[in-house]
Amino acid sequence: MAGTRLLGRPSRPSSPRVRRAPFALIAALLVVAIGTGAGLAQRSGNTNPRALPGADSSNFVDFDQITKTNVKNLQVAWYYPHAAAIFSPVAVDGVLYGLGRNSSALVALDATTGKEIWVHDGLQGIVSKGINFWQSEDGKDRRLLFSVNSFLQAIDARTGKSILSFGKNGIVDMRAGLRRAEGTGASAQQNSPGRIWRNLLILGGSSGEAFITPPGDIRAYDVVTGERVWQFHTVPEPGEFGYETNPKEGYKYIGGANNWGEMSVDEERGIVYIPTGSATYDFYGADRHGANLFANCLLALDARTGKRLWHFQTIHHDLWDLDNVSAPQLVTVRQNGQTIPAVAHAGKTGFLYVFNRVTGQPLWPIEERPVMKTDVPGEYSSPTQPFPTKPPAFVRQSFGVDDVNPWLLSKEQYEDMRARVAKAKNGTGPQGGLFIPPSLGIESISMPGNQGGANWGVTAGDPQRGMVFVVGVNQVALLKLEDVKTRQGGSDNQASGTVLSRGQAAYAQHCSTCHGANMQGAQPGVPSIVGVTSRMDADAIRAIVQEGRGLMRPLLEIGSQDLNAIVAYLTATNPFGRGGGANAAAMGGPSLPPGPTVATGGAPRPAVPARGLGPYYPGAGGNAGNIPWPDELEDKSFLPPTRFMSGYNVMATYTKPPYTTLTAYDLNSGTIKWQIAPGDHPPTVARGGPRGTGGVGARNGVLVTRSGIVFHAAGDYKVRAYDEDTGKELWSGAIPGSARGIPTMYMANGKQYLVIAVPAGQVQPGAAPGADAETGAPVVTETTPRGYVAFALP
Repeated sequence: MAGTRLLGRPSRPSSPRVRRAPFALIAALLVVAIGTGAGLAQRSGNTNPRALPGADSSNFVDFDQITKTNVKNLQVAWYYPHAAAIFSPVAVDGVLYGLGRNSSALVALDATTGKEIWVHDGLQGIVSKGINFWQSEDGKDRRLLFSVNSFLQAIDARTGKSILSFGKNGIVDMRAGLRRAEGTGASAQQNSPGRIWRNLLILGGSSGEAFITPPGDIRAYDVVTGERVWQFHTVPEPGEFGYETNPKEGYKYIGGANNWGEMSVDEERGIVYIPTGSATYDFYGADRHGANLFANCLLALDARTGKRLWHFQTIHHDLWDLDNVSAPQLVTVRQNGQTIPAVAHAGKTGFLYVFNRVTGQPLWPIEERPVMKTDVPGEYSSPTQPFPTKPPAFVRQSFGVDDVNPWLLSKEQYEDMRARVAKAKNGTGPQGGLFIPPSLGIESISMPGNQGGANWGVTAGDPQRGMVFVVGVNQVALLKLEDVKTRQGGSDNQASGTVLSRGQAAYAQHCSTCHGANMQGAQPGVPSIVGVTSRMDADAIRAIVQEGRGLMRPLLEIGSQDLNAIVAYLTATNPFGRGGGANAAAMGGPSLPPGPTVATGGAPRPAVPARGLGPYYPGAGGNAGNIPWPDELEDKSFLPPTRFMSGYNVMATYTKPPYTTLTAYDLNSGTIKWQIAPGDHPPTVARGGPRGTGGVGARNGVLVTRSGIVFHAAGDYKVRAYDEDTGKELWSGAIPGSARGIPTMYMANGKQYLVIAVPAGQVQPGAAPGADAETGAPVVTETTPRGYVAFALP
């Protein structure tokens, strides 16, 4: 039960004998232990094959009405203009459940028309990437499970009303039982919805990226009662397996090691596969010497109990924020006449790690190779890191002066970047950009970088054919450590000024590049935040800034006073006042007509302490230098006298194309079957650059059908269908924005539908159709299909 607390039973450490058992014996025991679960999940009522995403996160649909021959005939069937981007809807029995109406309402839509059936409004702070659907065996109890600002709750899928028998008065506080979060205002919110197995909802969490954040424990809750059934400690506690890979008292302050991305469940075997992120802090680990289990792992846990079955750590002592995020793909592989149940995980490193999903044995050797050592005083870096020998990487893993983008930069920017790269710490060879530790006073190359490689929502699989599809991003990062006490913007010790003037200045420094000086979005796909304080409370805004959401990275360099000032500035400049937002058209979206609202606000949430008032939680200050070490630490002699931090320093537009690729792997042979750059990047083309580069940071989801079609929405305002066997484009359809979520597909009334969640952009009533010559962004009118856009055959 190492690392796991099964509620109501004592946690027992693994014995030394078990931990030293030969691999073959462990594998044999695992087969016996979990093989008996085969077929049990099929008797449970929680599995609905008509819903996406499924528990296995394959994004594979067993439909073939749309074929390679007729896919060219797809056309818009309906659209729901009030939907939120990124959030992936779920379709069940002719009803589509999604997020809409200023991203603060759950809506049930008729899946054949898009007409609202019910609206549950006022859910500010709801999980950003999706919900879970569960039904009882008799189908009478149907629930949507989700969280709002660290509170788990359930809604009746038929009526849209809160289920107050769930938890305590309809609420489960996910801070309960979580170190440095329980009893405080710290965030235990997760960005992703987790997965359901039988009657258990298994969740990770977005604990934050700063020093001394809460750990990322994996927990399972009963979907009917809300009772916490088991808890796995991702930062092992005394007596648990992996405890020795951290400092003696590390569990008292090490945070992160969390599942903020996706997870996958083998329903037949009852195994949940969980990718975990780095331990905190992201780029500096002098206070966490050691390999730091279970950070940067692929964890295989018994879904019944949370017991660790096996794990593999992809990065030891992460200093690069190379979180494991994407959904592990469960496929059947055929090799040398044998059928192997496999699990494949695509990492930020650009590698695809492939294992026997029962035993954890790699299908091809993964070698521990020497890597560059740190030169930061007091820091530790692992002398080796794991390198898969097969299959090939799906993105670039090195970056030199000739990899600087000549198309999107001015002459001065181009030459300056080449000079910076020439001076930076770098490696050699095709994987020379991996595992170069950050240094003081000099930049270090990190490629594919902390926002490159694979991320949330970018993988899919064809389970029976042994194929895995990965959207990969090439984005170099230039890391450099600086003392948090003196780093500009990293401390709270800044000149104050008035709150509003300080907020305006901080917004201009940290936010305007993406959201624009007018807050309406300065880049394609970036949403308007005009009137955002009408749609979200201050705590939710702070959480997004600190922890990231969708493609927005955490802005840890913003100090607490600056962040509070930004919120005050957004509130003061809200043209609709507090709680307004009636005229959503002025905020860049359609006006909101009255809808069939059945409830508002979810279950009543209890009051909690103000954010960051826990004794050791860093609060809104992120990485400020005044975060205290916990008083309960008996030995502080090994702790660094100061802390260092680096910005994420992602140089996306400075990285030569292809910006984004779609790779099809055949895991029967361990080879790349095909790789393309999906779509164009209009600004690159407008400046004389090549076509077929993919979009900058276009981490958009993938869907695969039984008929052999791969659907993907590129960054150039088109959704495309590709031939699964060749990568040949079969069809494209226009959409008015960059679809950041995962496509949804379902059957309703005998017809197969493809639904894409698209941000509407700024509505321009009466404008003539067209597109911006530089960005390629379409002009969006009141009649432009947007929001949830459903495609179907005529």
